[in-house]
Amino acid sequence: MTDDAIVYQLALAARQKKRRKRPKSLASPQQRATPQRPPEERGYSPAQRRGRQAEDRALALLEAEGLRILGRNLCCKGGEIDLVAADGNTLVFVEVRHRTHLQFGSAAASVNLQKQRRLVRAAHYFLPTLARRHFGGHMPRCRFDLVCDEPGGLTWLQHVFNE
Repeated sequence: MTDDAIVYQLALAARQKKRRKRPKSLASPQQRATPQRPPEERGYSPAQRRGRQAEDRALALLEAEGLRILGRNLCCKGGEIDLVAADGNTLVFVEVRHRTHLQFGSAAASVNLQKQRRLVRAAHYFLPTLARRHFGGHMPRCRFDLVCDEPGGLTWLQHVFNE
């Protein structure tokens, strides 16, 4: 037997051994099928689903207050912006914070300096595109708002920090 044939035989034996070690399920594919979650919930952890629901409530609040929603969950290397809205001629970057209980502080207190810097970096990244698409290429006034979803309800804080 040549060296190539020996190597081939060893690889074949290893593959067959690996196949034998695989667990064999007794259930049919129909019995193994798990109930499907709605597409908007697939792949999200429970905490991510709660955050998404908080964003939905914040979006409804801002629309009820007359803001026009321009985008949601804009991600870049610098950070993520939960909601982007237009308030007249002002571009509003909105951070949504959710707290189930206030044991570890309020939702507003969780937006520390590091988080503010990430928001500003992300805003700088998306600002040219948003200005071109929604403000005719003119740089709009910008502000950073915060929507807190806490046990007491939603709170909308405007101008929470300056760039």
